[in-house]
Amino acid sequence: MSVCVVADTGPLIALAGSGQLGLLRAAYTRVVVPEAVHDELLEGGAFALGVAAYQRATWIEVMAAAPEPSLLALLGRGEASVITLGVSLKADCVLIDEQKARKIASSVYNLTVMGTVRVLLDAKREKRLASVKDALEGMLTNGYRLHEAIVEYALKEAGETEE
Repeated sequence: MSVCVVADTGPLIALAGSGQLGLLRAAYTRVVVPEAVHDELLEGGAFALGVAAYQRATWIEVMAAAPEPSLLALLGRGEASVITLGVSLKADCVLIDEQKARKIASSVYNLTVMGTVRVLLDAKREKRLASVKDALEGMLTNGYRLHEAIVEYALKEAGETEE
């Protein structure tokens, strides 16, 4: 079990909206969300996708972060705050789906980056998730966008392809 993950808005919405937010609690002893991400999640109101599940997750820590202006010039406040907290907390990894932010986090800040699909694959491997396909279908049905190649990769890695 890893110790600390700092999570961005997209993965939290995807996991919470498909009923899989608890996978983070099972995989990490500490799940941290920057205030900027917390605010983004609540912006949509109580009926927005995944918000109710997120609000019930009292095990998620919300922390302040002050990203560098240079980082804010390249990324949104949420992604920049995730990277900033990831560095300051020496997090085991940051959970980001947005490609540009992932690249900056890993190549510039030397952070270990993972995405929503990796959370699902790890959970399946550790027998905490029965079906990656069902989880992905839930995310896609709820409007979470995943590239078709990523979905195909995930299903293949999970051994859930129909060959």
